[in-house]
Amino acid sequence: MSRSSTAKIPPREASAADKTRAALVRAALKLFGRQGFDGTSTREIAAEAKANIGSIAYHFGGKEGLRAAAADHIVDTIQAIAGQAIGNPQVPAATMNDPEAARAQLFTALERMVAFIVASPEAGEIVQFVLRELSHPTAALDRIYDGVFEPTHRRLCLIWEQATGEAAESEATRLTVFTLIGQVIYFRIGREAVMRRMGWREIGDAEAAKVVAVVEGNLTAILAARKGSKS
Repeated sequence: MSRSSTAKIPPREASAADKTRAALVRAALKLFGRQGFDGTSTREIAAEAKANIGSIAYHFGGKEGLRAAAADHIVDTIQAIAGQAIGNPQVPAATMNDPEAARAQLFTALERMVAFIVASPEAGEIVQFVLRELSHPTAALDRIYDGVFEPTHRRLCLIWEQATGEAAESEATRLTVFTLIGQVIYFRIGREAVMRRMGWREIGDAEAAKVVAVVEGNLTAILAARKGSKS
């Protein structure tokens, strides 16, 4: 075999245009979440991204296109994180006949959620953007719902069914899964209140580990209650 056929192709470096596009998306995500879409000017976005104001129209067609790109960035980011714990939410899950393995997957999912939503700095900007969209829905929320919310929630419901025997699409299962997710998200949206009440200066890895211990304890109790009700 020739040397050329076995040589690894180095990853392509991002072009100047790619870097500008990414910087604009990050700036839009931050400013739209903090100030709202209508309260943010394209001039402010360009300044935050250290880019020419004309690059917004060039890369995205305008401010609305940039909002859609920010939504797509959220979808890609969360899909990658969710995929590590529960598989690609967009791909149907294989049937799992091992309840213990399904329960373990639920614990892993909660641990990954805490690590990203609670401890990751990027999550703050994502959550602010999403909260704005939830309070005033636009087409960007549709992209996030269709790309992340609905498929990820549906996948977790299926894992719950495999872990407990309760129907994935029952009302009780869907509400239970929302509860599991919601307790984690509170530590992000109520971050300042949590730090004050807990006497924490930050929520870093050590604090996140304490949150994981509590939410996993809650999950253990819920699963035990389900198992006890069937005995």
